[in-house]
Amino acid sequence: MATTSTPGWTNWVGNQSFTPARAVAPRDEEEVAAAVREASGRGSAVRVAGAGHSFTPVVQTDGTLLDLSALTGVVATDPVRQRATARAGTRIRDFYEPLWADGLALRNQGDIDTQQIAGAVATGTHGSGIRYTSLSGVVRGLRLVTAAGEVRDIGEDEPDLLHAAQVSVGMLGVVTQLELDVTEAYRLREHVSLRAWDDVLEHWEQLVAEHRHFGMFWLPTEESGSLYNLDGHGERLADQCYVKVYDEVGADVPDDDTVGRRVDRCYRIFPMVYDANFHELEYFVALDRAPEALQAMRELMLASLPDAIYPLEVRTVGPDEAFLSSQQGTPTVVISVSGTPGTDYWAYLRSVDALLAQFDARVHWGKLHFLTPERLHDLYPRAGDFIAIRRELDPQGMFLNDHLRPLFA
Repeated sequence: MATTSTPGWTNWVGNQSFTPARAVAPRDEEEVAAAVREASGRGSAVRVAGAGHSFTPVVQTDGTLLDLSALTGVVATDPVRQRATARAGTRIRDFYEPLWADGLALRNQGDIDTQQIAGAVATGTHGSGIRYTSLSGVVRGLRLVTAAGEVRDIGEDEPDLLHAAQVSVGMLGVVTQLELDVTEAYRLREHVSLRAWDDVLEHWEQLVAEHRHFGMFWLPTEESGSLYNLDGHGERLADQCYVKVYDEVGADVPDDDTVGRRVDRCYRIFPMVYDANFHELEYFVALDRAPEALQAMRELMLASLPDAIYPLEVRTVGPDEAFLSSQQGTPTVVISVSGTPGTDYWAYLRSVDALLAQFDARVHWGKLHFLTPERLHDLYPRAGDFIAIRRELDPQGMFLNDHLRPLFA
């Protein structure tokens, strides 16, 4: 087990940096448990570093930082039950070939595939499509090293504990392995188009209901598209919606690599290439309030230029049962905006927070947010149940940090 006494850690976009007292890179589950017991004996806090794709200080600690990048690999697949088991440090992209070889695929995923699966699950990472949950929603079991350094299996026979662990932001212990509900391998056809704002809202229900995946970027200025590598191929971009829909196709439809209408295996269609040039806030509004919320966001962003130059990203996610899930009990529309690194974008993001608070918006745990304890309990009906389970598993708060303690202690 490798240990470094004075390491520094920075996330992928560079807006979170810190130096823990100790960094440990366990090689297996036994070493994870040993590291937790050692930290407990010293009275040290423990946090786990995933791939660093969170914009919030969820990893920050002045205690022990665990790096699980050695705990990788899809260790089992079950095509009959449609399940896959993987170690915590396995990156999303490393599921592709092992699952496909057994006729399987992830049910859904986002457009970044370099995240470690345990971190993506812990923060509620999602894709798009109203019939599909986040990655957390397909977790059917996991192995957890508790604050006592003991390994605990959590499965469907303990539903409350499982729903607490599905989105835990690392507060229940160190996840070492997860079992996911997957699906039969499938192929997708992509269709990309530029559409007027009013046209999208007029056909909103159709776009959401008729496609396996629907998402869009509304571009407030002509320059907005280039910030996310969105190419209009010579067409005007300002005040346009860059709409992406994906639908399943059969084996008789040939592959196509034409930009904007690709056909391929699902895992070759989902990923996008982003530059690390943005700091993102992402909130979730109940689907039935989406058009009203989106109209209000467009007006706010036009009034907030040039701070609001980044695109407004819009997706949908289906409901699940995880206690801290942004979709707990309801389908949602996902509303994402970004601040420009190196600028003071906080006033703009706070205005977005104030606006979306009027729509009872929940937050993405890995994205910038302004959640308070009062709003936590108002917005997440099972937050109290999560906190009770957290206190039971970690009575000393070993897995909390300064960012999480005000909300969950």
